[in-house]
Amino acid sequence: MKKIYYLKTCDTCIRIIKSLPSTDRFVFQDIKEEPITVKQLEEMHALSGNYEQLFGKRAKLYKEMGLKDEKLTESDFKRYILEHYTFLNRPVIVIANNIFIGNSPKVVQAAIDFLNNE
Repeated sequence: MKKIYYLKTCDTCIRIIKSLPSTDRFVFQDIKEEPITVKQLEEMHALSGNYEQLFGKRAKLYKEMGLKDEKLTESDFKRYILEHYTFLNRPVIVIANNIFIGNSPKVVQAAIDFLNNE
């Protein structure tokens, strides 16, 4: 399976998607229009190893809700991601049993390299 969880209104997500060598066989899910399900999040968790990595700490709501001052648990990260799409560290690129989370240059390059070598 090849899937990208993203926001179509996010310029960074769009830029990253355009930088990928080939996206014609990907399924795209705009997480604002089609919220992620518990099953999808659990699949991402199985690949990443934890919910914290999937949680975006740069989200505006993270600061507004005072979450940066709390000690969040794995179940908290999961709950917040499911409650509001903005908490997913995006884009999330899933290729078979590989996952690339977020928009750091290192992660984006790893996804590009993986696609170029498959």
